[in-house]
Parts: sequence; structure tokens; C-alpha cells
Amino acid sequence: MTIEDGLGINKIRLQVGSNSSLAIGSSGLEIYDDEAAPSGSGKFCVPWTSNLPKAQIIPFYNILWAELVKNHLIINFALPSNENVVPSLLKFSIDSDHHLVANWISVLLDCSYKGAQQKKRAKVLVNPHSGKGKARRWCSKYIAPLFRAARCSIDSVETRYSGEGIAISKDLDVEAFDMVVVCSGDGLAFEVFNGLGKRPDARKALSKMAVAHIPCGSGNGLSQNLNATKNASMATLAVIKGIRKPLDLISVTQGDTRVLSFLSQTTGTGAESDLATENLRWMGDVRFKLGFLTRILAKKVYPCEIAVKIDIDSKKSIMDHYTKEKLKHASEDAQCQTFPEVRSTGEDQDYEGLPPLKYGTIHDKTPKDWTVIPSDNLGILYCGNLAYMAADAKFFPPALHNDGLMDLVLIDGNIRRRTSFKAFDALRDDKFFEMPVVKYYKISAYRWTPKNQDSGYISVDGERIPFKPFQAEIHKGLGTVIMKNNQIPGAQPSL
Repeated sequence: MTIEDGLGINKIRLQVGSNSSLAIGSSGLEIYDDEAAPSGSGKFCVPWTSNLPKAQIIPFYNILWAELVKNHLIINFALPSNENVVPSLLKFSIDSDHHLVANWISVLLDCSYKGAQQKKRAKVLVNPHSGKGKARRWCSKYIAPLFRAARCSIDSVETRYSGEGIAISKDLDVEAFDMVVVCSGDGLAFEVFNGLGKRPDARKALSKMAVAHIPCGSGNGLSQNLNATKNASMATLAVIKGIRKPLDLISVTQGDTRVLSFLSQTTGTGAESDLATENLRWMGDVRFKLGFLTRILAKKVYPCEIAVKIDIDSKKSIMDHYTKEKLKHASEDAQCQTFPEVRSTGEDQDYEGLPPLKYGTIHDKTPKDWTVIPSDNLGILYCGNLAYMAADAKFFPPALHNDGLMDLVLIDGNIRRRTSFKAFDALRDDKFFEMPVVKYYKISAYRWTPKNQDSGYISVDGERIPFKPFQAEIHKGLGTVIMKNNQIPGAQPSL
């Protein structure tokens, strides 16, 4: 039944047992009296509330599932445990009308998922070597138990070799699953997007099959952008409660070779700091920082020519664009707007595979409306599709997941070392974008050609491609991901 508390807030209360009751409040499940206790713990998620004596609250965001089993109400939820969350449950005896209880459960789950799909069907890919070999343990200790507690169906596979994610995604039955969950670093996510992109029905597959990321590797940029966390258990909860969102994807071509990028492309110091430190993977994220610092000290330059289709070229206009788009996305989220499985990308829709290339490849003439940027002293070329390249590296603060634009950063390599170190430190306090030495553009395509370089590194989403000229162009909303749902009370603000 519905009651009103002393603050004038309507609550749906259910009597359980002789001395206990449950109420669906404005922010979570309110538990009165102490008849029930979480399995394996004597603590609830939130301390006693001041205005509701003898009541504790489990935020809606932490509620995983609820069901009536014979004469017992079972509520599964994610219980904070140190820095993680673990599945726990409450069990209550029920004497009420079962039809009434079923309706109460339905309201609780609606409040707890708020537009997100319940009981998602997941193809889970685990790289057992990720996270210094911890991925398998995290999967058995946190990831799989949380999915099971939320009644998600999971089909889990451990990858055996590099590139297997491409083969699995290419042959995946897209009607049997709602999402592919990657338990690894960014490399396996790269394989999944490209496996889906190699299918004859690539457009449908990339739209229908959402990609979710649970961070288990040394590079976990995708999870930071989608889930706002680098913690595997917290990311799992974010995926369970997450909503489908379109993601721009980028075609990177070298002649007839074409790969899809979801995160970034980089040459110069950025690429070397990643790919040239592969032998230091045991160091975790520290290897990226070490790579950057050693190259900054050397003041190394990587001469090239860059031709760009620039859409926005002033930092003020870029921030105005960002603010406008964020307000639009917030309005969509507030309305719990869902997205169709096959969406319009704003491009020619008369295709089933990947969209045709609007600007051709490196073998075609540079379009007349592109701008050629002299880059004889280039230190870093970093082009991003999302804000975070790693948990503590926010290279692209105004980046948006579905605005149809890439964010391009250019930094000269011959600037003063002190200035370079300031730029590196600025990544941590969100001042990188404002630095004068950071040239920043919103673009829809670009072409890179090395000069006076016989060898080097090019990184696409952390994966090495041949060192030769390449071209990149963006496709608005071509991919689909699972993003954290901040409309659920108890969810922390995402990025």
C-alpha cells in the first residue's frame, strides 16, 4: 500500500514478518526494523537515516534483483566491501497476498533499473592474461557472481590467442545476446568492434550488439569513459544497470586495409610511450608515464604532414559545442530515451556492411576543403573519440561519444621541457585543454604522412599498425555500447 511519511513523500510499503516492513522510497529500498540481515554481513549499504527511525536504505542503484520464492521475498543487492561490491541478499517471510507482493517487486525493479534492460544476455570474453593474470580471478570472484545475482544470462569464453576476439565476434549469433562483455584491457574491445565490422551484416551487428567493458588490463580507457571506474566489480554493476548508447566509430585506412577505432589514434611520443614499452607491461599503468617522461626529456620530434577536415578550430567554440551537446544528452537521459537497434548515422543507409568511405583513402587526392598543417617539429599527434585514454589521462575533456566529430591534439616536440612536464601534470587536474601549447581541433577526417622517418610507431586503440601513411574518418553512431545509467538514484555522476 502507499503511505506518506512525515516529509510528505509517498512510499510504497510492504509488511514482512511481524515486526518488519519494506518501503520503496525516493532514493532506495527502506528497511524498517532488524528482522533481516544481508547474507554474509550484518551491515546494509547505507547507515541509519535521521528522519526514519530504525530504517536503513539500500540505494536503487545497488538493487540487483527481487523475486518471490514460495513464501519468501528474496532481494539480491550489491554490498560495498572495501573498494569493491559483492553480491548479497535479504530474505523475508511473506504472509501478504502474493499478487500484491508481485506488484511491489515490479515497482522496485522499475525504480532500480529506470529504463535499463533487466536480465541482459551477455557473451563474456575473458583474457586470462590481463591484469597481470588477475582477470580470471576477478571474473570468478566478482564479475560472474554479480551477473548471476542480477539474473543476467552469461556465456563466458576465455580467449586463447591474440585476435581470437575478432573471430568470435565475426561469427557471433547476434540474436542470442544483448551485449558482448569484454573482461580485459582495451585491446580485446578493439578486436570485438573489428570482428563485428568484418561481418556481411556489419551495420546491423554493430548497432544490435552492444559492447561493454570491465577493466582487467593495463589500458582500461573504455571502462573509464563508459563506467566511470577502473574497478572491475564497480564496472560490472555499471554494466548490469547500464543503458544502450550509440558510439561514433572511426575508419582508419592504409590503402585497402581498413580497421575500426573506438578510442584513439596516435603517433609520435604517444604511440612510442605505449607500443615501445610493451616489455614493461608488468609495471601496469606506470609504463605509459615512464614512456612519456623519457621522450619528453629527449625532446624528440616526428616530422610529418597532416591534412585535416576541420569542423571547429577555436577552444571557446569547442567548449560551446560540448556544453550544448551535453545538455542535449542529459535531456535524453532524463526522458529515459532508448535507441533503436539499427539507427540512422546521418550517412547513406543503402548498405549492410561498413559505411562507404566519404573521403576515400590515402591513395586519393586530398580534398580541397581540408587544411594542411605543417608539422616538422611534431611531438604528439593524438586523435581521440572519448575523453579518457586511461583512468588518469583525460586527454580530450570536450570529447563526446556521439557528436560525429573526433578531437585532435597536436603538440610540438621541441618545446621547453618544463612546459612539457606541466602539460603532462595538467592531465591529472583537468587543465590540459587550456594550455597554450596544446593545439586542439574538432574534426571529421584527417590524413597523416611521415617525413624523414623510415620507421616508427602508429597506435590505434593501443594496437600497432604498419608505419606508413594513413587516413581516418568518423562514422556517427555506427557502434553501440553499454554506458552507466546516472538516472538511477545511488549512481555516482559519470564522465
